[in-house]
Formats: sequence, structure tokens, C-alpha cells
Amino acid sequence: MLKIAILGPESTGKTMLAGQLAEHFNAPWIPEYAREYVEKLKVPYTYEDVCKIALKQIDEEQAIDSLASTADYVFFDTELIITKVWFSFRFGQVPEFLTEQLNTGFFDLYLLCAPDLPWEPDPVREHGEDREFFFNWYKKEIELTGKSCYIVSGMGKKRFENALVGLKTLGGNT
Repeated sequence: MLKIAILGPESTGKTMLAGQLAEHFNAPWIPEYAREYVEKLKVPYTYEDVCKIALKQIDEEQAIDSLASTADYVFFDTELIITKVWFSFRFGQVPEFLTEQLNTGFFDLYLLCAPDLPWEPDPVREHGEDREFFFNWYKKEIELTGKSCYIVSGMGKKRFENALVGLKTLGGNT
């Protein structure tokens, strides 16, 4: 089972794309935990909150490794690179456990969503004006992993079709 991470700045269609790909391939997908966690907070998130989010993401990655599945893929709606960038941007430091997990090379492919969709504000989204900045930072972090990355752009059905092209880079069934 190939592990596919879908990343990108906020409001770039990651969740929709993860769901579409999972449905298309009849494959599992792991939703973004950070959104669920932050939506429940009554106060602004802290460094400790982001640590809890990162540890949950690691648990989800490890649980997939033990999943017996006949699916060709599993899709993750976000992953630790985004968490690493938020630690760096917001708090100026990254916990060692997160760096260690990123160094395991867990993912087979990164689908990086371009910030070419209109910004859709909501209560947990931040920095809509900085999406290009974060896109470039995520791209740089992906390059540091040495793993394949495919940039997904386009509106509507075209975005999904472009993601399928990215999956073909792995030689999988599309």
C-alpha cells in the first residue's frame, strides 16, 4: 500500500482531494486532526497543543503500517511537514520527536496543492495572504525528505485529474 500525503497551504482543497482520491480508489484516508483539535479549543492554541496534534499524526501513521488492506493507496489529509512549519513559524522551534519521525521517510509521494483556489475563510484558518509563502516553504521541506513531490493545481475536476497524473509518477493503478 503506497502512502500518499496531501499537503498545501490552507484553503487549497486538501480535504476534498483526499476524499475524492479515496473514493476513486476505494482506499482509506486519514482526515486532518489539527482542524478537529483546534475547533474544540476555547483559547488560542499553544506549543503544547501542537505537540499533541503532532503525536496524534504520528500515531495515525504508525496505525496504518499495521493495517491489513488490499487497497493500493492510503491518503493522508495533511502530515507532519505542515506541523513542522507551524512549529517553526509560530513558536520558533520544532520538537525533536517530530524531526525524528520525518526522518523515517514514511510517505511514498507528496501531492502538494497549489494556492490557486480562492481563499475561503473560516474560524481556524490563518494567513490567507501568505499562501504562496507557505507553499514554497512546504515545497522546500518536501525536497529535504528526498521523496517524490507532485504539484497539484487546477479548478474542480481538473485538480482531481492532475492529482491522478501525480499518482502515475509512482507507477500505480489510476
